[in-house]
Amino acid sequence: MRDFCHACYGTDGYGEVLLSVADRAELAALIGTRAESLVYLYGSCDRRATYPRLADPAPVPFRDRFTGRVVTPVELDIRAFLELTAANEIDVVQHNPAIASQHGAALLRLFTCARRRLSDAAWLSCTKLLAPYGSITGPA
Repeated sequence: MRDFCHACYGTDGYGEVLLSVADRAELAALIGTRAESLVYLYGSCDRRATYPRLADPAPVPFRDRFTGRVVTPVELDIRAFLELTAANEIDVVQHNPAIASQHGAALLRLFTCARRRLSDAAWLSCTKLLAPYGSITGPA
């Protein structure tokens, strides 16, 4: 069940909400506290404020789109957030050629800039799928 909860609260790019953030305890009871906290982090991300900071080696200020607060998640959570983001975007691009054409280059730039925070497996998947949409340059 945990594998299908990542956008339960909706996202900055996907407005459909399956569960209100007021019901976080309910989801945590189903999937565990750690998994729910990552679901919340993923859903709460203000992409415009947060994505540009993912390239920085320093801790990432993370703007919560639900509360407007800026928090600084630990690096382990930022890495988990990026892995989840990569997995989701890869899945979307694989299944929707229109989205791939429209957003492939921007996604490649995002993951290239954030490369140091991605696992080798996630990076390989990103480059394999997104390379046709741009060049791979940026931090190694």
